[in-house]
Amino acid sequence: MTLRRALVTGATGYIGGRLVPKLLEAGFSVRVLVRTPSKLRDVPWADQVEVVEGDLGDLASVERACVDIDVLYYLVHSMGAAGDFEKTEHTAAENVARAAAAAHVARIVYLGGLHPDTDTLSAHLRSRMEVGRILINSGVPTIAFQAGVVIGSGSTSFEMIRHLTDVLPYMPAPKWVRNKIQPIAVRDVLYYLQAAADLAPDVNRTFDIGGPDVLRYGQMMNGYALEAGLKQRAIAALPVLTPWLASQWVNLVTPIPRNLAIPIIASLQYDCVVHESDIDDFIPQPEGGLTGYRRAVRMALGRMRDGDVETSWRNSSIEGASSNPLPSDPDWAGHAVYTDLREKTTSADPAALWRVIESIGGENGWYSFPLAWAVRGLMDKAVGGVGLRRGRRNPDHLHNGEVLDFWRVEQIDHGSFLRLRAEMRVPGRAWLEMSVTPTDAGGSLYRQRAVFFPRGLGGRLYWVAILPFHGIIFEGMATRITATAAAERKAEAEHPLAAVSRSDEG
Repeated sequence: MTLRRALVTGATGYIGGRLVPKLLEAGFSVRVLVRTPSKLRDVPWADQVEVVEGDLGDLASVERACVDIDVLYYLVHSMGAAGDFEKTEHTAAENVARAAAAAHVARIVYLGGLHPDTDTLSAHLRSRMEVGRILINSGVPTIAFQAGVVIGSGSTSFEMIRHLTDVLPYMPAPKWVRNKIQPIAVRDVLYYLQAAADLAPDVNRTFDIGGPDVLRYGQMMNGYALEAGLKQRAIAALPVLTPWLASQWVNLVTPIPRNLAIPIIASLQYDCVVHESDIDDFIPQPEGGLTGYRRAVRMALGRMRDGDVETSWRNSSIEGASSNPLPSDPDWAGHAVYTDLREKTTSADPAALWRVIESIGGENGWYSFPLAWAVRGLMDKAVGGVGLRRGRRNPDHLHNGEVLDFWRVEQIDHGSFLRLRAEMRVPGRAWLEMSVTPTDAGGSLYRQRAVFFPRGLGGRLYWVAILPFHGIIFEGMATRITATAAAERKAEAEHPLAAVSRSDEG
């Protein structure tokens, strides 16, 4: 039997965002359950899926999403969450189990984590195991895949390996660098997830999945180094580095924020290998076999070089960061609000100015006082924030809902308007807007507005403290952005063939 109506939870996440287009290509009718539908507005498959707004914690919205569904993909977990996330995940799993059973869903497919048979699991691994147990006992045939380190462009595990290896020629590391790991390529994870939809209804169990290589974590780092053209790194295992201390170290030297580093490192305290290979009796390995670690790294690096990173850990929701949109201006009445407005005219046409705006951040920087931006990023990392090094998924193009350094794109109207919502640690809520308006003279008006809603006295003092820097940072941004656009427009006018070539490449 081939199941053709799929519900994907976690479609805005790393795995879900890659699975949806594969299901569509395979002929599935796809529905997605998301808390923030606007995050899907710019994805290539947005108009090919049915979107249901809701949350797994709300039984009613899960019930609506499960109507007439054949296979439900459970790809949500709270890896970076704080507080009582185990209770949250338990409630979500119970809601899915109840709603799927009531709607007579034919199959649930869940992606959990590899773990040893021990009573001392980390809280996150314990919670993921419990979610799998709830779904298997739901009365709906369930496949609970258990995977370890997932290697692919933009995955959290790969990015941690990449940055640690790139930054440190010598690495004092916790003793878990000697633990055995069985990584799996993201392409193989997606293969198993899709194939699980067609398994017989009497299959209701967990399956361990992993790639062909069993390595120590230190070997994985040096395998990456060889593929990236770097020298192998000297690694010293130190027993004094606890998981908490190691997470602080990872937070400092990589873009991975502390709240994501802690659960990853906690899971590395154990050997993370496949204990049974029963999946081979139910799903044949992909054509050509499973992807080896070095090949998976090579492919991930190739996608990064080509700017073809479909999804990334960067776009994960950040615990504690504001997700509320900027209220409309009339709603500010009666509230303390601080703004910084800059306007500049330029001879560059709107298209040229927009290209500069949309490519801001990441490797291109912020066009003013780079030391100040770097220091602000380090300050944010020091208090457990995301810092400035999350970068961006694509060097030239932005989509609604994705990450840009320590901002998130809240609204983008391509060619005219960009609004960023701050996800750094600040005593309040902050936004940065940039817009383009054509002028009668054939040029453009650039408008830049920073908006800050302070929280308490601390928020007001924060704004006053950074006010002297605004004249340098924000004025410099406006000046250099418009000047860069004018210079690029002039270069295009002088070398029109180069402009045509660039347009063809895009």
